[in-house]
Amino acid sequence: MKHLYIAFFSFLFISCIPLSIAPKIDGGKIYAPKKFKKHLPYNYVYVFEDPKDANEFFNYMNAKFQVVYDDDLGNIPIEIENNTYYLTFYEVERNTQTVNLIPMMVDAKLDQEGYGPMLEDAHVTRTGNWYIALTVTDEKLKDALNPNYKSHRNIVAYADAMRTEYLTTAEYIEIYLKSKSSK
Repeated sequence: MKHLYIAFFSFLFISCIPLSIAPKIDGGKIYAPKKFKKHLPYNYVYVFEDPKDANEFFNYMNAKFQVVYDDDLGNIPIEIENNTYYLTFYEVERNTQTVNLIPMMVDAKLDQEGYGPMLEDAHVTRTGNWYIALTVTDEKLKDALNPNYKSHRNIVAYADAMRTEYLTTAEYIEIYLKSKSSK
């Protein structure tokens, strides 16, 4: 009986086995090509967590640049130190998935007793986090977020400022009015 208790408590401590874990990003982070999410283009990406509702970043970009973002083209011209760059952004979901052993054991025991599974939905837990991924290219289509790019620090500073502005602004009309007055 002692061994049964030890086994039971052992399963309680290791009952959730993570299959994939969504990253926790404080601020923004540069990821090498294809390291953050496989379906993104083969460029470095600037990534930050998006705590706002779906499509909020689209609304922010539309207000800031007075464009209707087109998924097919995606290149929004931006100006950094009198040079033109092209910004493309993606809303990306990364999931944390875990396998839960206790519900699987309960269902296995029920199956042995001739009953159908009751906790089948609890075998795997999945929670998602949303991120914004930005790519920046110059006029010659060179990756401006590449650490070897000549103006890399300025590009990252611009992306950081844009992230901060997006996360701290509640009403995008402010962004729209600021961008109209600067033109």
